[in-house]
Amino acid sequence: MTVAEHPKGTGSPAHPKGTGSPGGSLAHANVVIIGAGVSGLGYANWWREAHPDAKVIVLEAESEPGGYCRTVVRDGFVWDYSGHFFHFKDPAIEAWLRARMPGQDIGTVERIAKIRYAGRDIDFPFQKHIHQLPQDEFIECLVELYFRPTGEAPPRSFGEMLYRKLGKGITEKFLRPYNEKLYAIDLDKLDVDAMGRFFPHADIADIIANMRKEKTPQGYNATFTYPAGGAIQYINALLRDLPAGTVAVDEPAVALDLAAHTVTTPRRTIRFDHVVSSAPLRTLAKICSVPHDASVFTSNKVLVFNLGFDRKGLRDLHWMYFPDPSLVFYRVGWYDNIIGGDRQSLYVEIGAPDGATFDVDALRARVLADLKRERIITDHQLVAHHHVVLDPAYVHITKSSLAETARLKALLAARDVHSVGRYGGWTYCSIEDNLLETRALATRL
Repeated sequence: MTVAEHPKGTGSPAHPKGTGSPGGSLAHANVVIIGAGVSGLGYANWWREAHPDAKVIVLEAESEPGGYCRTVVRDGFVWDYSGHFFHFKDPAIEAWLRARMPGQDIGTVERIAKIRYAGRDIDFPFQKHIHQLPQDEFIECLVELYFRPTGEAPPRSFGEMLYRKLGKGITEKFLRPYNEKLYAIDLDKLDVDAMGRFFPHADIADIIANMRKEKTPQGYNATFTYPAGGAIQYINALLRDLPAGTVAVDEPAVALDLAAHTVTTPRRTIRFDHVVSSAPLRTLAKICSVPHDASVFTSNKVLVFNLGFDRKGLRDLHWMYFPDPSLVFYRVGWYDNIIGGDRQSLYVEIGAPDGATFDVDALRARVLADLKRERIITDHQLVAHHHVVLDPAYVHITKSSLAETARLKALLAARDVHSVGRYGGWTYCSIEDNLLETRALATRL
């Protein structure tokens, strides 16, 4: 699912390459897990805690576990496959993970996020900080908010919801242009609740009250944790208690027979009691030969550039949003301000529609030019770089996708195949949500 500058692994005792005779030997597992990301490895841990003698096999198509929660170390820089920061709501989940990370330096960070709007840096979220705009634009947003369109019928789309909740000024200055750069789709095509609890809603009372409050981070990710060794440390924690050989890398599931209860890989056929898959739901339906409407499962893709420079840049900033459509990127993050460092270390994200292709060298040059235009770099020298394409990245949650997702998940669950995670559930969720979901599923099963 990714295209990256990343060497292929050779396997290790913890996650060796899959084995089996060329003819495909028949094996048995209580649980076959498809995908060795947070969801898959989380489920493997939860299930083994309850069933220590169970046979669990985790199939991973890539050459190493982690999914998108992977880390690249290059020339002294520590980068992820885009920023993966844990926002814990459940203390038990955080404690459970930390217990599996002895000796790891894990920082707790109070988020500093800004929005670059017409040369100004506005505190995030935009809708609660419109008083930081020029006076005429502040008044425009306030008037449009007060006289926003209303109606007895509920809004029909995410885009319409923005106008109804926050008015034209706030929507068109930031929320629409930014989210259309990110999702690479018209917001009127997305479901009203496409971002769920992750969208920072605000009403007039919130906005007015915020004008007199101290500047404290707001939103679901106001505080986050991050290990000095990068997001891969969370994956290492999830691998820590799994027996050697549990995870088979370079071994994709290529077919799943619902009637026979078997999973086939290029190396073997495995008979299962149940399957838990974090693969994209459209992919799972295909390998199960289940009729489905693939057209409803649309998404964007994101090209991430990790960039290391010769010296420090902006300080006291963790990430910044860029709604300006003339800039190629929608977000920039500072690893050096999160984990500490004397050289500027950035991740830069570019959204594109499904099916788009990237001229990586040309886009890297464009990114550097846009960073200079926005004064993020001046005479800095680029000394190291890496890129990765996340595909899919953000799923498009629509009424059609919600209906087809519910239908497919119910159909597969009736045959002991359970689809979980952001892509397995075709949803928007956090890494902690993946662990909570798989813990609940393990308990239920």
